[in-house]
Amino acid sequence: MYRTVEAANGVQIPQLGFGVYKIEKGAVFEKTIAAAIQSGYRHFDTAKIYGNEEALGRELQKSGLPREELFITSKVWTTDLGYHATKKAFEQTCRKLNVTYLDMYLIHFAGPHYEKAWAAMEDLYMEGRIKVIGVANFEIEHLEHLKKQSRISPMINQIETHPEFQQHNLHDYMVRDRILHEAWGPLGQGNKALLEHPVLVEIARNHQKSVAQVILRWHINRGIIIIPKSSNLQRIKENSEIFDFDLSEEEMDRIRQLDTGNRYSVNPTGYMINPIYIQLMKLFVK
Repeated sequence: MYRTVEAANGVQIPQLGFGVYKIEKGAVFEKTIAAAIQSGYRHFDTAKIYGNEEALGRELQKSGLPREELFITSKVWTTDLGYHATKKAFEQTCRKLNVTYLDMYLIHFAGPHYEKAWAAMEDLYMEGRIKVIGVANFEIEHLEHLKKQSRISPMINQIETHPEFQQHNLHDYMVRDRILHEAWGPLGQGNKALLEHPVLVEIARNHQKSVAQVILRWHINRGIIIIPKSSNLQRIKENSEIFDFDLSEEEMDRIRQLDTGNRYSVNPTGYMINPIYIQLMKLFVK
């Protein structure tokens, strides 16, 4: 559970985290976070647009865990990009989470003025308010552009990744540039066809594990940070039990062959050049 991946600046990031996207506030959220903590999760991933930063902060505080044992990530939304706007959004996020610093802060999408947002994050990093700064849903062109405009290169990129969309080109680019790969939707957002794929079912049966556990272990073996999400108490525990078995090179290769190159979500490049995606995504997330 406490296996870590090292960022370019030496910060250790728990490789297995817990995502809270689309988990509604209230009793379900409280039980979900309590179950995640009890199962050993200490890395939690939220975002302003999810609308549950305050609820997460409250549950983490209720847990009684020391702040230094937690690894908390949030993200600045597209409508808050810009130097002053990003700094303001960061302070609002910290207040909602009831923390004085974030372990990781990301630009959610490469929207307008993301270069200025990055400059604000660089300053916050230099002040010790953020331990790891990075981005989400960035393509190679976005990363290349940001590198030319920045003092500090992105340390991580959180991107859609699952067996049917493995991101090989972007993954290899990030490995070369020491940018960590973090997967959102690591289980394909619960896609039924993926979770019932005969190859994955066979591998899971051979290890007496679930297909979800096999997929998460595949990510781990690729060196990818994962943030599976579930409000099902049994699956929360099951998703944490992926360190007591391993996949062979042959099994890894068989899963590699499942890559169809098909995204389950929006294309970040199209999102960047078409502002209407901003409003559509905002509505979708709500």
